[in-house]
Amino acid sequence: MPPPVTPLEQSKDDQDDLVFLEEHPAAPAAPGGRNVWRVMIIDDDEDVHSTTTFALGNLDMQHRPLEFVHAYSAGQAREMLKHEAEIAVILLDVVMEQDDAGLHLVRYIRETLKLHDVRIILRTGQPGYAPEIDAIRDFDINDYKTKSELTRIKLFTTVTAAIRSYEQIRKINDSRRGLNQIVHASTQLMALHGVQNFAAGVLAQIGDLLGCEANGVLCVQECPDDSCHELMVMASAGTFRHLSNITLTVREDQRIHEALELALAQRRNIYGPDYITLYFAGKASRDFVGFLEVKRAPTEIDERLLEVFCSNVAVGLDNVELVTHLHNAAFYDQLSKLPNRTRLVEILDATLAGPARDEATLSLVDLDHFAETNDALGHQFGDLLLVAVAGRLQTELGERVTVARIGGDIFCVLGDSAQVNPGNILALFQRAFSIDGQDVQLSATLGLVRLNEHEGSGADALKDADIALKRAKSQQRAGHFYFSRSMGVEIRERVRMMHALRTAFGQNQLFVVYQPQIDLVTRRPVGAEALLRWQTPDGKFISPDRFIPIAEYSGLIIDLGEWVMRTACRELVDLRKAGHHDFMMSINVSQVQFRHPLFLDMLKRALEDTGAPPQNIELEITESMAMEEPDLLIKMLGQIKQTGVSIAIDDFGTGFSSLSYLQRLQIDRLKIDRAFVTEITGSARGSSIAEMVIQLGRNLGLAVIAEGVEDERQAQILQALGCPLAQGFLFARPMTAAALDGWLSNDALEGAA
Repeated sequence: MPPPVTPLEQSKDDQDDLVFLEEHPAAPAAPGGRNVWRVMIIDDDEDVHSTTTFALGNLDMQHRPLEFVHAYSAGQAREMLKHEAEIAVILLDVVMEQDDAGLHLVRYIRETLKLHDVRIILRTGQPGYAPEIDAIRDFDINDYKTKSELTRIKLFTTVTAAIRSYEQIRKINDSRRGLNQIVHASTQLMALHGVQNFAAGVLAQIGDLLGCEANGVLCVQECPDDSCHELMVMASAGTFRHLSNITLTVREDQRIHEALELALAQRRNIYGPDYITLYFAGKASRDFVGFLEVKRAPTEIDERLLEVFCSNVAVGLDNVELVTHLHNAAFYDQLSKLPNRTRLVEILDATLAGPARDEATLSLVDLDHFAETNDALGHQFGDLLLVAVAGRLQTELGERVTVARIGGDIFCVLGDSAQVNPGNILALFQRAFSIDGQDVQLSATLGLVRLNEHEGSGADALKDADIALKRAKSQQRAGHFYFSRSMGVEIRERVRMMHALRTAFGQNQLFVVYQPQIDLVTRRPVGAEALLRWQTPDGKFISPDRFIPIAEYSGLIIDLGEWVMRTACRELVDLRKAGHHDFMMSINVSQVQFRHPLFLDMLKRALEDTGAPPQNIELEITESMAMEEPDLLIKMLGQIKQTGVSIAIDDFGTGFSSLSYLQRLQIDRLKIDRAFVTEITGSARGSSIAEMVIQLGRNLGLAVIAEGVEDERQAQILQALGCPLAQGFLFARPMTAAALDGWLSNDALEGAA
């Protein structure tokens, strides 16, 4: 490279150019805080390094000196660039170890090291050599010069232009990063609950935005009309943490107080050499100000970003109380102030995901007969009682136990098994609760789940506890029950069966069969009982004992029962058309179906739509149904009897019927349960219950039929005891409608013969 041109050799034009280039306002410090421009010279010729340094070393660019970094080969440059920071410009020799070593290095800088800010100026000492145009475009190369072209002025101009470009790119990137940080900060802040948490988050986010520790305070002035000079500290951080939860006055810290007062008076941010004071314009007579110590004065970009940040935070601070209120409404019970079901599920999920699950127990606490207390003493009294229960559970089970209210009179307790167990919880209800000077004695029933035995989410654990609670309530009040894996398997099987049953009903996998009922004297059929059956596509039969309870539990029995009723009525009409006029059709009615408010309408529509004669239809209800809510049942049976349909009590003898009550029921027939029919031939006294039922029916003027007759001896004994009717495998198994029609026709032919 030729020796650099001295200032004496410069033309007047060159001197003018040089003076023109230096006419710029003072630039802020570099983004990283260093007040130099770092220029890297990569060339295998030591003279190039010395002449370049000599030419540029005594000159300022943008009011900053240059700092040079030297590499004498592409390989050395690769290693240095892995560690060197804030290189603004690279002066790169194209031809070093190889003819294109410089271009390979450019690719490495851009694609491998991902250094996109640094400006690259290619130089070559071989006239006529030029890199491909694609290389200049693709690798973001600022300039390309031969070394002979770069006089001192040309070199200065080229490097200055590159530094300007580098500075602009860094400002744009810093602004972009800062805005991204603000968006991220806003998101993080909105996830915080409560004014104090939000305020503490603001301090932390300001520190992150400026790249410094968060040493400062955030205060609120409740009366911005200058009527008071007290600032409430909402949050403090770092070296000012001692100022937490106090009223900040001049006496507490004069420097901070005066800085905050100035920001409030001028209603703007104030930037000092070692501190910043931020003003957040609030509403509803509340202004917020923050003070933060810094180690360097903020740059112009910092100030602009802080203005944007303050605008966002001002809105957040102003609305945080509303957000807190909405959060409390969504996650906390308004009466007891305890976590509600939604919040409890979140706490459960966190517990299940951590080590605490191994020793934790979840318990539902259901207050026994609380509805009666509420009705008797009033809802206001009931609310006070619930608050008293919540307070006792919280204070006496310990701080480490979570207490929630998830329903009207159902609380939930979560914590270590040493505290959360039936003994501790039920003991709390041994003492009366004093409400408005009146002592109220309560008891509670518990459903518990050991979390180390639970698999699933928090919502699943709550369901399991509810299952255990239902089991406990079904056994005895004021008791408890722990959920077990077998119960979970049972429940899941019931759910699976419920879905399968709905599908089967929709796909016509369910059908009705009919078991004939026989006159024991003539051995002729007098009727049939309609029975529901389920056969899966693979030919397997599902027992009614399995799917009928599930149909009742799920409510599907309403639609199923109506369909069976209509199917049986249509079959009766078909049998009458075939000549079987005195045939009786018995149809089972479940308790859920019978209690449905539209049951009577369903019955009337079925009779009307099918044309079945009511006097040939018999509805069978169980003895347990007959014994519940007698007044309601008597009224319902009376309405059914008005349609002309008769009533039979199924499984009679298995319950504890009141004989006086039985006389009041408008029933037509008693059905002896199969268990008593089986006992007839089992012991000397085996026929006593069957005989008693037969005699009772005779005395009350009721017909009697025995079910489950499987051998001739049973039939003969029943006949001898005076039982007129029977059904069972001895006579016929349940059969389809077509088979029944054929069976009755054959029986008629045999009778005629």
